Amino acid sequence: MNIALWAIAGTLATAFAVGGSTLLLLPRERYRALADNQRWVDDFGDGQLQAIGTIKLVGALGLVLPTLFDVAPALVPLAACGMALFMAGAGTTRFRRGEWTYLAGDLLFIGLFAFLAVGRFELEPFF
Repeated sequence: MNIALWAIAGTLATAFAVGGSTLLLLPRERYRALADNQRWVDDFGDGQLQAIGTIKLVGALGLVLPTLFDVAPALVPLAACGMALFMAGAGTTRFRRGEWTYLAGDLLFIGLFAFLAVGRFELEPFF
């Protein structure tokens, strides 16, 4: 179970670190042009996009760094809970925009973050 939780945490951390960094570094037009599922950026201002990118990046770091450096490993399941809530907001945006196919992906992320949180709180806790 520990290996599965590490694999999920590492995969999610990588994906969200890349996504957050990309959102922070690319201009809006270039980010929107990456794929059809990135048109949600039209619903947000520049400051909001910076905040979203920062949340993604900090959340990704919170999934792995506390245990890698053995500093407050109890933060990992809390980071997973926070990212699940963050993705609930993303799912709300998809729902509002009627992007049903992309909403399924957001629900998958919510499920993975929830599984990681339960896994680190109950099944294989670090503390």
